[in-house]
Amino acid sequence: METPTKSNKVHIGRKISRIREIRGIKQDFLAIELGVSQQTISKIEQSQEVEDAMLEKIAKVLGVTKEAIYQFSDDAVINYFNTFNDNSFNNGAYNAFNCNFNPIEKLMEALDANKELYERLLASEREKNELLKNK
Repeated sequence: METPTKSNKVHIGRKISRIREIRGIKQDFLAIELGVSQQTISKIEQSQEVEDAMLEKIAKVLGVTKEAIYQFSDDAVINYFNTFNDNSFNNGAYNAFNCNFNPIEKLMEALDANKELYERLLASEREKNELLKNK
């Protein structure tokens, strides 16, 4: 890891912004959780440096550690997601969602159960009609 120099200084605000975006958190939510305005969050994200106390609070809301914010890089995130070996779409519909059962069979079972319920309901209605006719 390179040590930051004057021209290569780590921009903590941008890292906070990227982590927030990846986590799907809006500036408004972060602001509410920290008890500050959305404009304050915007200024923090534009700042090259952030106070340790504020960075700790931000890290907690984002669900990461302060060190994770310092170590964050877009390249690491891309490499992380590129390591997944998801072949589900190559295995056809049966394994598309890593099912250990056949979804078509389950659907047919549900249809059969619905058919049985319908037939019982129909028989019950017929009995009611017969009772009403006999009265």
